[in-house]
Amino acid sequence: MNFVRVSRYTVCRGLQPRPIAFPFPYFRQSGRKFSTTTVAMAATPQRHFQRPAVFVCDMQEKFRGAIWQFDKILLTAQKVLRAAQTLKIPIFVTTQNAAKLGATVSELAPLIADAQVSADKTAFSMLRVPELASHFPATTQPQEQKEVVIVGIESHICVTQTALDLLARGHRVYVLADGVSSCNPEEIPVALARLRAAGVVVTTSESWLYECMGDAGIPEFRDVAKLVKETSAQSKVVLSSLLSKI
Repeated sequence: MNFVRVSRYTVCRGLQPRPIAFPFPYFRQSGRKFSTTTVAMAATPQRHFQRPAVFVCDMQEKFRGAIWQFDKILLTAQKVLRAAQTLKIPIFVTTQNAAKLGATVSELAPLIADAQVSADKTAFSMLRVPELASHFPATTQPQEQKEVVIVGIESHICVTQTALDLLARGHRVYVLADGVSSCNPEEIPVALARLRAAGVVVTTSESWLYECMGDAGIPEFRDVAKLVKETSAQSKVVLSSLLSKI
């Protein structure tokens, strides 16, 4: 661990003492005697998000042919889930009435095998699932807030209601514009505008990934950066398709 010493000594008469950090040892004036103060500096890079979570909302087989640009949001979901595995971010998955609408699409199956919660629901909000909601209790303390990112469908129904419920519980919410869609594409910009106004951060998967990491010095950075590079061509297609409606 590195150390610096801090002084409260001021040279100019009339100025209030302020701490000043120096890169070398020196003494702090205390009356007629001198003493030292030591301040520890961070030894390792830290992630920006300390309590992230990934929500995968109702990415089911029966919706494949009904949702606008379903194949594009599927690509984004795969990228986010691969990054979540690398960064060891907990994953929460729901299906909507799976008995009628089918299971989560097969492309995501290996990526959600270790999901912290995987549950079926009839309610629209994912927070109406008790075993999932128990991980996101209401809070007013910043140190207890979770940073939740949402991918899935539909933008104006399940995604919107889930995001609003998370906000109401005091958590920070990120909805990926390249990771959500609806049957009717005209619904998407209306939903995203409403979510922005409510306090949700509407962003892209790549922006969210780098904000989540926050520092190129973390051990997982190289693997995530490699993933972003590998999927860059797909991401351009996804962005040009989906963001045309925003």
